[in-house]
Amino acid sequence: MKAKKIFKKITKHYLNYAVIAAVMLVFIILAYATPMKASTSLLFQKITVAVIMAVSLSLVVGFLGELSLGHAGFMSIGAYLGGKVALVLTENGNLEASNILVFIIALIVGALCAALCGFIVGFSALRLRGDYLAIVTLAFGEIVRVIFTNSSAESFGGALGLKSPSFKTKEMFILVIIGFLLILLTLFVIQNLLRSKTGRAITAIRDNEIAARATGIDVTKHKLMVFVISAAFAGIAGVLFSYANKPIKADTFDYNYSIEILVMVVLGGMGSINGSIISATLITILNDKLTVYLTGDNAVFKDLFYALILILLVIYNNAPALKGFREKYNLRALINKIRKPKNDPSEIRGDAARWDVVPTKIEMDEVLSTDIIIEKNDRGDDSANIRERGGTK
Repeated sequence: MKAKKIFKKITKHYLNYAVIAAVMLVFIILAYATPMKASTSLLFQKITVAVIMAVSLSLVVGFLGELSLGHAGFMSIGAYLGGKVALVLTENGNLEASNILVFIIALIVGALCAALCGFIVGFSALRLRGDYLAIVTLAFGEIVRVIFTNSSAESFGGALGLKSPSFKTKEMFILVIIGFLLILLTLFVIQNLLRSKTGRAITAIRDNEIAARATGIDVTKHKLMVFVISAAFAGIAGVLFSYANKPIKADTFDYNYSIEILVMVVLGGMGSINGSIISATLITILNDKLTVYLTGDNAVFKDLFYALILILLVIYNNAPALKGFREKYNLRALINKIRKPKNDPSEIRGDAARWDVVPTKIEMDEVLSTDIIIEKNDRGDDSANIRERGGTK
């Protein structure tokens, strides 16, 4: 029984770690066993960046309940500043671009700079709510993009982009492995945060901010904390992006990319880490395949097919008519069906008197009352006529 509880806890809290570690192990085996195409390595790298971005944004949108449209701005800060630090270290220190120490320093710088910008924006913007917060974060992302686009060639490359250091084509699989490790780090920090006392306070703010304030929760403090942590991981994803793409162009981090990350979070399910991971993976693969197959004059259909697929997914996830189908045929129901034995001793089968099959059962909001009515009989004496009546509270 104890082993069963431990297994249940592991599958509930650590299943996504195991799945990502297994995918990473398979990738390592394939990378060493056979020469991997550069396009395949680049696709995996895009997936790792998208997963980190989706999970970090899910902390703000799904668990805090605030709408942010400037997540790509924090990613661009990490990409540019982290990439610039790595470029300076490799040029002045005569170090290789694939030097792990240089990469770690770039990650730290990118995360800290993005977190600092998240604090500055969040300190003033998080006092706003709903559409107003979305407009402010959207404006922040556009401001960052314009600043990097109009920068000088000596600083951040201007419109031509920053030529940051990158891994060689043969070493690209190392960057993918690092990306998987960063996904595990992201999950470790965010999931442990959400399971802590602070995480319960964050979800309480999402459910009812007024009630959270009444219970003594510092709403501004927790909102600011979530915003800073989310921005820091967006900066980490930006550094990872800068090492795989050369040069880095500010137009890549426009508001369309922020909306694309938001779509990943919404399609995966609000407040679902695993859903964000799956959605980010599928949408990234879909975008990559549409870009490959729809070329030339057919490239105009890319956004059309992409939009149609997203519309169908939204209808499937939210249509009331499909609720029964979704509840019956989903991954969780399949896992429960496999895990649950066919002859469960806790269930009594073949019993016609079970509470859930008795047709005359009384709903919990109903009571039976007895009315005693005094009537005159034929002899003129009083007699009690008892009647039973079913009523509703």
